[in-house]
Amino acid sequence: MDVHELQDHCLAKPGAWPDNPWDHEHPVIKVADGAHARIFAFLGADSVGVKAGHGREVADAWLERHPGAARVMAYLGRSGWNDLDLSGEIPDDELLDAVDESYRLVVEKLPRKHRPPGWEG
Repeated sequence: MDVHELQDHCLAKPGAWPDNPWDHEHPVIKVADGAHARIFAFLGADSVGVKAGHGREVADAWLERHPGAARVMAYLGRSGWNDLDLSGEIPDDELLDAVDESYRLVVEKLPRKHRPPGWEG
C-alpha cells in the first residue's frame, strides 16, 4: 500500500478532509469542521500515524505484533497514537483497519452535533 491509496481510503470516510498545517509533502486527514476538526491520520511518504486506542494498552499490542514496523508516535504516543510503516511488513488490510479504528475513536469523541452525517458508531 502506498500513501496515495491510503489517502484515498481516508478521504472516503464521511466528513474527512485533507489539511496541511505544517506544509509537509503529505496532508493530515481531519474530520469535522472549524474548531471541532480533529486529525485521525497523519500521512507520511512511508508511514501513517493513527490513534490505536484510548491509551497505550491497545496501542502497545501493535508494537508487539509488528516490532519492526510499528512505533510509538512522537509527542502523541502516550495518548494511544502509533506510527505504522507502509513498507509491506504490516498487511494492507491491517493498515486499513488501523485507519478505520483511528477514525472511529476520533469521531466518537466529538460532540454528537459535530459528528459527520453518514457516520455510524
